[in-house]
Amino acid sequence: MSMHRNSQTVPNPAHRQALGRLFGGCIEKTRKARGLSLDEVASLAGMESSAWAAIEAGYVPSDPAQFHSIAGALECHYDQIVNLALVCKGAWGL
Repeated sequence: MSMHRNSQTVPNPAHRQALGRLFGGCIEKTRKARGLSLDEVASLAGMESSAWAAIEAGYVPSDPAQFHSIAGALECHYDQIVNLALVCKGAWGL
């Protein structure tokens, strides 16, 4: 039996949820460090406040344009958001 995990394996729901929360927690921490309210950052990103709140709660966006919006609103480089997403890629089942 191999000790290596197949990279194509989709994580179980609890693992996906934990990875999503990790992504969302990092986004929330960055927002707060910038001194932005949820409503302010959502507006800067061109999103509804509920959509931003869902990301912070662990929803993982699937549209690359949303990563650009998140990065712009948080005044981060797009690459930083993408790298965070790659760390948490199990939430996408990639």
